[in-house]
Parts: sequence; C-alpha cells; structure tokens
Amino acid sequence: MTNRRLPALQNLPLNVVAMRLAVPLLLVMALSGCVVAAVGAAATGVSVVAQERSVGEAVDDLTIRTTLNKLFLDESLALYNDISFSVVEGRVLLKGSVEKPEHRITATKLAWRAVGVREVINEIQVTDQGGVVDYAKDTWISTQLKTKMLFAKDVQSINYSVETVNGTIYLMGIAQNQKEIDRVIAIAREVPNVVEVVSHVITKDDPSRTKKP
Repeated sequence: MTNRRLPALQNLPLNVVAMRLAVPLLLVMALSGCVVAAVGAAATGVSVVAQERSVGEAVDDLTIRTTLNKLFLDESLALYNDISFSVVEGRVLLKGSVEKPEHRITATKLAWRAVGVREVINEIQVTDQGGVVDYAKDTWISTQLKTKMLFAKDVQSINYSVETVNGTIYLMGIAQNQKEIDRVIAIAREVPNVVEVVSHVITKDDPSRTKKP
C-alpha cells in the first residue's frame, strides 16, 4: 500500500469543514441561552416530535457527538478528518476510510470513552482509497438516497441516518417495522454506483432500545 498524506482540515471541502465545526458550535450556543439558540432549540423540538427518539435522547446523542468530536480531534487530526459517526440512542456507528488496522482499533477505543455510549459499531474501511473525488461521488449517492426516501410514502425518512463511503451505503436509525427496513434497503440498492448496502437500523419495538422517559 502506498503512503499518502492524510488531508489537513484546511484542505477539506468547505461543506465538510462546516459540518465538522457546526455541532460543537451549536452546543455552545444552546448552553449560552442566547436568543438564536432558543430559536434553534425550538426548531429542533419540532423535528424531534416526528422522530422515534425522545427530546431527551436526541440531546444526549448530540452531547455524545460533541464529545466524540473532541476525543478524535485531541487524538489525531488525521483520524478526526478520516472518520465520521452517527449516534442514535447511544449507539455509535463509526464510518470512514483509514490506511492502517490500528487506526480502526483506536477509533473504537475512543468511541467507548464518551459517556452515554451503549454500543459501538465499527464500519471503518482499511483501504488506500478515498479523497476529494470519492467524497464527491459518495455525497451524491447519499443525496440521491435521502431524496428518494423523503418521497417514499412508506418510509419515515427523519428516523434514518445515511452515509456513503467508497460506494458502500451505511444506514442507521429506527424503523417502524422490518417491512420499512427492507423497503429502504431496496431503494438504496437502486441508486446508481452503489457497491453495497449495510444496515444497522433497528425497529421501534426492538428490546435493545432504551426506555423513553
């Protein structure tokens, strides 16, 4: 495997930088009690109402994401750049592409350090693929799937997290039933250039879910 320099934060696409910086910023705003945060919180509340997660669970997941951002950034800028995560009710799905197996192990250890984490699912790929070109293609795949799910009458898309890494779609979330999961997977497989679909979606009556307050 040829060595390559892992991208610095300033070399990432602007939309990636914005997404990585947005979560900590939003949490700071929420804790400050300013008017803007209040408006944002109200909007979030409206969104959560339609979700299977409770408001408290959504806030807990946001706190875990913020902690993970800090843990990964403190550990390594390269690791922070190459790995992303979805958090649903304390279940953390790690995604991305790294060059060495030990980086994959380190990511798992870091994820378990965040308070509130109940499960860590490691789907990090060990490969020399990646980069801006692949990122653009993967983003387009995710966008197409999210759009299709949004207009699918038998799918509650708000309960799903979608991310694509090197053509593999990773799904996480809470479905109404197994039929809905099968429907989402079928839609995902219809998107052009998809290599594989990996689902970590559970149903709303899954016994592993935490009890809502």
